[in-house]
Amino acid sequence: MTLDRWREIVDQIKDNFAVESFDRQSDEDGLGKRETLIFTKPLGRLKLEFAVRPKVIDKKVTYSNRIGSEVAVDYVYSPDEVICRLLAYRWSEADDDWLPLEGQKMFS
Repeated sequence: MTLDRWREIVDQIKDNFAVESFDRQSDEDGLGKRETLIFTKPLGRLKLEFAVRPKVIDKKVTYSNRIGSEVAVDYVYSPDEVICRLLAYRWSEADDDWLPLEGQKMFS
């Protein structure tokens, strides 16, 4: 999933369905961005989350073999490569919560 394709999907949803909310926010660590779109279609309420984060290119673990010592993990992020992820959820009235949606059921 690319950012351009995500924009096309958002435009199609805004044209064809009732959009409840569209929210943009930064991740807690400030590295990534997340967009959330909640809309209603005949299947019910759906939520799409599109997350963009820098690609992890290295992980450095600092530790000591002494009992009770601390462990620290430092991630090295790529300055120009990003990872995009699309997650879909369906609202469940019975559970009163968002449930993950399978890929084939998403746009049927």
